[in-house]
Amino acid sequence: QVQLVESGGGLVRLGGSLRLSCEVSGDFSEISRMDWHRQAPGKQRELIGYVLSGGPAIFAPSMKGRFTVSKDSAKNILYLQRDSLQPEDTGVYYCKVVTDRFTRVFWGQGTQVTLSS
Repeated sequence: QVQLVESGGGLVRLGGSLRLSCEVSGDFSEISRMDWHRQAPGKQRELIGYVLSGGPAIFAPSMKGRFTVSKDSAKNILYLQRDSLQPEDTGVYYCKVVTDRFTRVFWGQGTQVTLSS
């Protein structure tokens, strides 16, 4: 089994910054890809960006320039950074990991981010 633990969400100030973490552990041979997704209230879950093993972060076109995704490969942790938070950043943020040469997919439980003024 593979476990994903997301952290860093909660109530954040409009215009402030957000940094989420997703730590992966468990039984897998390698991590092929790690993603961040977001589900805003009343909307479908959407991709923010992802990192392939050893590669740079790739972003969905609508998310490019708004988020930073980075990975600590030694610790199997994926990070998401967003500055200048806007109301549309409210939602549940999910981490996804694909392991074992793209054969297994696991999702985190999600972390709620709520903007406050």
